[in-house]
Amino acid sequence: MKHDKIERNLGLLMVLTMLAISVGGLVEIVPLFFIKDTVETVKTADGKEMIRPYTPLELRGRDIYIREGCYTCHSQMIRPFRDEALRYGHYSLAAESKYDHPFQWGSKRTGPDLARVGGKYSNDWHVQHLIAPRSMVPESVMPNYPWLMSPLDTSDIADRMSALRITGVPYSKGEAEYRQNVQTFGEEVAKMLRIEDAEANLRAQAVSGNYDNNPNDITEMDALVAYLQVLGTMVDFSKFDDDYFVQFR
Repeated sequence: MKHDKIERNLGLLMVLTMLAISVGGLVEIVPLFFIKDTVETVKTADGKEMIRPYTPLELRGRDIYIREGCYTCHSQMIRPFRDEALRYGHYSLAAESKYDHPFQWGSKRTGPDLARVGGKYSNDWHVQHLIAPRSMVPESVMPNYPWLMSPLDTSDIADRMSALRITGVPYSKGEAEYRQNVQTFGEEVAKMLRIEDAEANLRAQAVSGNYDNNPNDITEMDALVAYLQVLGTMVDFSKFDDDYFVQFR
């Protein structure tokens, strides 16, 4: 049958179009009924979850990242292609985004992907790059963000964590939830996830990390750099065989 006959016959065109859409949809949907889980199991040797919710400081940094629209120019999703792996590292796991509301996968790369930027550069590099991007990357088209050196509002961090708790992020309220987090993530992480200690934990991490190299104040820069430095660092891929994650795809 010639293609022009299909295009001239509206009824036939609609039937064939729906058939093509149905086949394509079934190819995408049917395999999901035979896959036990699409979120990877990523645990340490002692059974603790590698991927954890963000600490209070990292969470505020993520909020600033969203506020400033960083997702419009930077993706956080490495695709399972050789060229992407060579440039950015292991492809992104679904598990790495399970506590993101909303996720920051992005759809455009005016700048490089940031899924594994954590630990790639020093804190000082990030601070200078955010204040004056072209001083670090001459060809950059990124705007300057000098206002990030302003004091960080920490007064509502407990409310922010409580809101995410409603969506299923395991920030804890009370002793029972804290103990559950100790079993899941370990005691050190569980302490950082206690909503009642949110502001104290935020300040302690900012002071000890001194991300903006300004020990006299806790700034938005502290929070944003803390967030950037944790991206892609939770999973130790050296602990898994090369084909381990294939079973989840």
